[in-house]
Amino acid sequence: MSVGLDYLLNPRSVAIIGATAREGSVGGVITRNLLTKFRGRIYLVNPSYNELLGHRVYRSVLEIPDEVDLAVIVTPAPTVPKVMSECVAKGVRVAVIISGGFSEVGEDGTRLEREVKEVAQGRVRILGPNCIGIYNAFNGLDTFFIPQVRMERPRPGPIALISQSGAVAAAILDWAARRSIGVGLAVNYGNKLDISEVELLGALASNENVRVIVIYIEGLKYADEGRKLLEVMRQVTRIKPIVVYKAGRSKSSSRAVKSHTAALAGNYEIYRAMLRQAGAIEVNNLMDALEVAKALATQPLPRGNRVLVITDSGGAGVQAVDNVETVGLVVPELPQDLRNTLAKSLPPFASTANPIDLTGSATDAMYKFVLDTVLPTDHIDMVLILAQMQLPGMTPKLADYIIEVRRFGKPIVVYGISANEEARTFKARLEEGGVPTYDRLETAANALRALYEYAVIRGLARPH
Repeated sequence: MSVGLDYLLNPRSVAIIGATAREGSVGGVITRNLLTKFRGRIYLVNPSYNELLGHRVYRSVLEIPDEVDLAVIVTPAPTVPKVMSECVAKGVRVAVIISGGFSEVGEDGTRLEREVKEVAQGRVRILGPNCIGIYNAFNGLDTFFIPQVRMERPRPGPIALISQSGAVAAAILDWAARRSIGVGLAVNYGNKLDISEVELLGALASNENVRVIVIYIEGLKYADEGRKLLEVMRQVTRIKPIVVYKAGRSKSSSRAVKSHTAALAGNYEIYRAMLRQAGAIEVNNLMDALEVAKALATQPLPRGNRVLVITDSGGAGVQAVDNVETVGLVVPELPQDLRNTLAKSLPPFASTANPIDLTGSATDAMYKFVLDTVLPTDHIDMVLILAQMQLPGMTPKLADYIIEVRRFGKPIVVYGISANEEARTFKARLEEGGVPTYDRLETAANALRALYEYAVIRGLARPH
């Protein structure tokens, strides 16, 4: 990781330039966020105050007596060049410019942006401008300026998010928090005057807390960025998976991209080919990106594309097969000798071909028997379990059985739409035990597809 990015993600000290206690303001939210959560040293800077929220306030970053690793700038755009010159003089390592009013608003803003970069002289690395910055659940660094009551923060976890859009990043983190998906790091880079997704990818590749990187990208700012992004993605995907949602696919949305962050959306088919060459896994929306990442972060990679489907509903089993095979995986019929073994201990009306339908008489013990019998064989590579907790024979204890069979080293995902208390307990136990759960069959199938796709990328499975 470059020195600048190390101080961006893991600073020892942070100066908030434009700190305020004003309720509802950007600076006010950031000030409170950092004072209450950040585990390093905090310095407040604002020439209009001597004290805020019980803390001393400095007139300038130059007055701070200690070293400053990271400056968070929340002042009007025209003041940023002067603030940046003071950061340079102070020896600040990296700055997050939250302020908008730069290249995204036109030529005047572009000139101002160039001025900030010239002042920084490469001595201060810059994230932004026009961004919401950093969320690090591990050290409490949180510059996302949306109050907690309007945007829940996700728990620490193995997923990292890089987003070109701040609002999109905030919305998806709130969504993840409400579904207890662990997102430990999130970065919004805005206009990427300096630090871009290319460098951020490299930094996250070496971060031991991160197992999967999710990227929301609208467009690249310069012509040679595509080549650089391809190169770094190829390197990173040898280490850990990258899941990408590329927005701005149509002509109309491409225009919207340019007005949003002054980026060039470009031809989507070119992006798609680039992502394929890089070994990145592409999805069609950000919710699927995080759901897929959840499986990639917790499950072993399969050796092939054969899926075992176990269900307590024949109709749901049929839908599961449709979804699984639509994404390019297969649901093979089990051999007769294995079916005979299953039939000896299952009710006579159960189907044993695959999908294995235990019907409405399903019990925890039946699921356990099927898993213990089929998973050790070489007939399947992955498992999709459909389990509805409304049935009288089903209990949350099934989660313990499913977690136990992780010992066979095959990926498992679980689908269920029940919303009763037992179903919530069942899903919570599975998630805590490292087994992802889904409430849409399409998403569960996409998670399995991503596992297989990444296994092919890593050379652990053959393409079919």
